[in-house]
Amino acid sequence: MPIYIWFILGTFLVFGLLELALTGLFSKKDQTRDDAIVEIFGSVVLLALTQPLIILTTHFALGSLAPQLAGVLSGINIFLAIGLLLIFDDMTQYWLHRASHTFPWLYNLHRAHHDAKYMSIRLVYRNNFFYYLFMPGIWFSAALIYMGLGWVYVGYIIVKMAVIIGAHSDVAWDKPLYAIKWLSPVMWVVERTISTPSTHHAHHGRHKDDPATNYKGNYGNLLFFWDVLFGTAKITRKYPESYGVENLPKAKFTQQLAWPFFPENKEFEESDRAGGGEPASV
Repeated sequence: MPIYIWFILGTFLVFGLLELALTGLFSKKDQTRDDAIVEIFGSVVLLALTQPLIILTTHFALGSLAPQLAGVLSGINIFLAIGLLLIFDDMTQYWLHRASHTFPWLYNLHRAHHDAKYMSIRLVYRNNFFYYLFMPGIWFSAALIYMGLGWVYVGYIIVKMAVIIGAHSDVAWDKPLYAIKWLSPVMWVVERTISTPSTHHAHHGRHKDDPATNYKGNYGNLLFFWDVLFGTAKITRKYPESYGVENLPKAKFTQQLAWPFFPENKEFEESDRAGGGEPASV
């Protein structure tokens, strides 16, 4: 098993133990049987099938069509290498995420991530089977690894996943730091640089009228800076009162995991029309 996997598993373990002890890792408020199904199958398919498939396909294609690119970036400056990963992986993920809350067909591939009525590390890989196939960052990262940035990617993905796992956890590591007055200038920089529980929880907020909710923004994964740069940031240092989606009919686990093969839940069409309005999390 690659060494970076151990670091990522270690981060999951740390936050998982914290949730287990403090907030109930496997007993979240309002969780359903479908939540467990979506989280387990969504994560397994990504890690065991989608990501390896993308890497193998990309390397095979480049090896066949552009073998001269193999290792071509291996000697570049490490900061330039990190910059390439931030732009081609993290920034493109920001734009896909933003598009997923703009175009309904993309949101159908992303909705599973928001359907949970709680925050947890369990949500990190919770998405439709096909969502990650459309994620340009995975394809670009595979290409950059082929071109010689493998070892830089190892460090990069460890840091990125630590930030993402921490931002999804309902054990908010940033909350006690906001209470320390002399740390306020440091946290001002931190919360505008990386995703924190406060800024990312806002993106998962359920109700539009909740001042701590910003489902039409706070799209950043590793860097929250993209939200600051592109005008979608909302920083309150508070946390939503509730999580999930509103103004949308209930989605069964089959729809969440495998739309469009399993389309809208027809039995809820009438309630959807009666509810009206714009889907809160699209």
